[in-house]
Amino acid sequence: MELQIESIHTSLEGLYILKNNIFLDQRGSFKKILFKEDFIKLSLEYKFIELYFSTSKLNVIRGMHFQLPPMDHVKLVYVIKGKILDVCLDLRKKSKTYGQYFSCHLSDEDSKYLYIPKGIAHGFASLEENTIVHYAQTSSYSKEHDSGIRYDSFGFNWNIENPIISERDISFPKLLDFTTEF
Repeated sequence: MELQIESIHTSLEGLYILKNNIFLDQRGSFKKILFKEDFIKLSLEYKFIELYFSTSKLNVIRGMHFQLPPMDHVKLVYVIKGKILDVCLDLRKKSKTYGQYFSCHLSDEDSKYLYIPKGIAHGFASLEENTIVHYAQTSSYSKEHDSGIRYDSFGFNWNIENPIISERDISFPKLLDFTTEF
């Protein structure tokens, strides 16, 4: 059987851009995100147990978020409405790309979404008003394991003059001050 999704390797090991068809007709559009059989064929985790979505104003930066072991998780991220600049930062000390980042645009108008492995910090900038981003995770939220890296501490240029950022996200340690558990 032919795969229904396409997986595109990125510069970070295990981080994939996934693409599938968007079906359009006179009613609107339809997009299937999770194909269990395809995820199995691609050796990707498919047992997502928590789902979230956020609505963000223009110029909001959220991130860089992750959970520490043993509550770390794989994350699936896609845009329901609007457009984002998505950023992933490798925190895996044994990785060839430790401390490096990958970024791409995701929007409601394309068929792309991200498969983010454990050990990768995730964040994004909202490029449109009222952007809605959906997340699926393979572990439950754990306040004790919830963590992050300060958004402006790893060399990425967000290209936003006056970003809107939560106090929590500003309080995260800089990458150089973070001791990784991954």
